[in-house]
Amino acid sequence: MNAPSPPGTPAGSELRLRVISALVLGVLILLVTLWGGWPFRLVWILVAGLVAYEWLAIIGRGNAVPAGIGVVVAGLALAFYPASPAALAGTASAAALLGALATPFVRSRLALELCGVAYALAFALVTPALRDLPGVGLALILWSFAVVWLTDIGAYFTGRRLGGPKLMPAVSPKKTWSGAIGGAVAGMIGGYLVWRLVPALQGMSAAGPVIAASLAGSIVSQAGDLFESALKRRFDAKDSSKLIPGHGGFLDRLDGYWAVLVLAGFALFALHLNV
Repeated sequence: MNAPSPPGTPAGSELRLRVISALVLGVLILLVTLWGGWPFRLVWILVAGLVAYEWLAIIGRGNAVPAGIGVVVAGLALAFYPASPAALAGTASAAALLGALATPFVRSRLALELCGVAYALAFALVTPALRDLPGVGLALILWSFAVVWLTDIGAYFTGRRLGGPKLMPAVSPKKTWSGAIGGAVAGMIGGYLVWRLVPALQGMSAAGPVIAASLAGSIVSQAGDLFESALKRRFDAKDSSKLIPGHGGFLDRLDGYWAVLVLAGFALFALHLNV
């Protein structure tokens, strides 16, 4: 949200590059989401490996490649583990959240690497667990995309248009309160629109809880963005990588989605216990 243009890069050129990259990735991820099954799972296991690689590359490149490969192998192995997807999703969410909460306080290189691995595994385990839910899995994934994507878009354009007081200048100097509020409103509307358009979601809940869940998802999405900004600032990194033109790396693009996944993983686990 509200990221500055690289030195020497015209703002319009940067925006065009960001839009093109976002459209290409958006179309690809929507296609694989509609497909579902193992293609969807494999994409997110690979994403988890790339996120682990980028995390470890930020804190020091020594074990980045082995960590990325290890997370991919773990994601594949856990796909066959004899436990319910909800249990795996809840466990992965708990480990990821604990890792994120510990990150600002740990100084050991190994501990930071383990935090990154726990963070990344949420993508490999929670996203497929949501997609595989009978009847509503596809709708829930589309809802999560709408909340996160529209939060990011709304915050970007509202912040640039209105400016105003900074949200957390010590962590991310360009983010503003106007952008955060605009993003929250946009994410809430996006989640509500998916609910209105998808009958499967209407059968799950009334409008009020959906609006509340969408607002909560938008807020935690922005918190996830700030967390990753703090991590990069700590290690003096501008982007997590250069893998996505105009956007940086996968960690840069999925920090907000990670937070929504953790929230969804806890909700899925809680519902599983009550069944």
